[in-house]
Amino acid sequence: MFLIVAKIFWTVAQPLAAALLLVVVGLLLSIRLRKSGVSMAVLGVLVLAVSSFTTTGALLIRPLEERFERPAWPQHVGAIIMLGGASNGPISAARQISEFNLAGDRFAETLKLAQLYPEAKIVISGGMAVLQDGGEPEAETAQRFFLGLGIPQDRLVLESQSRNTEENAEFSKSLLAGIEGPKLLVTSAFHMPRSMGLFRKAGIEVLPWPTDYRSSGLEGFGVDVTNPVDNLMTTTTAIREWIGLAVYHWTGKIDEMFPGP
Repeated sequence: MFLIVAKIFWTVAQPLAAALLLVVVGLLLSIRLRKSGVSMAVLGVLVLAVSSFTTTGALLIRPLEERFERPAWPQHVGAIIMLGGASNGPISAARQISEFNLAGDRFAETLKLAQLYPEAKIVISGGMAVLQDGGEPEAETAQRFFLGLGIPQDRLVLESQSRNTEENAEFSKSLLAGIEGPKLLVTSAFHMPRSMGLFRKAGIEVLPWPTDYRSSGLEGFGVDVTNPVDNLMTTTTAIREWIGLAVYHWTGKIDEMFPGP
């Protein structure tokens, strides 16, 4: 139930949907309450404008991305854990390829680590999204990708049931139990605080290995009209992650509102 409620809430709460909803409701209200309706519609336009044509998204996502740094290169690694959320399941399944989304750096970084630590197990934790129609578990997409690039099957440990980060940690625990040595957690930098909080809650000791950065860390607040679509996506991602941290802390799924090193 938590998963379904979270998905439905975010469908309405994300900036683009919220802006559209405000505009539509504002226009309907303006029929009888002109001043209130116009104000609401203008607010919707402002939400969209700030999200798309300013650096707000980069400023919101930067603290998330800078919370955890990569550790010094370990001499030995027992397992490399890649969290799902980096592929397009329906396209991958239909075309029998490995199609990535914006978080595809997770695949690239995991492959690099797999080559640098040839003895390490590669644990892929990723099922299918809750409301996804068709497609395949991300663990299957990842298996196709790594096998195609020469990683032996016996190095791959697949967890294909998880639907969110909490289940990534919960379902990976038993798979990691018999693996000795440091375990690297590979996920997007903005997603690392919540991931570390959940893995700690599950009693799994991991080293953060962030990738897929969405900000340079150098942005100041200002207008940015060159990449409005990217700006909107960054703002959306940042807001979603901050809301996720708050809700997970409020429901006791993580011990800290903003897990840190």
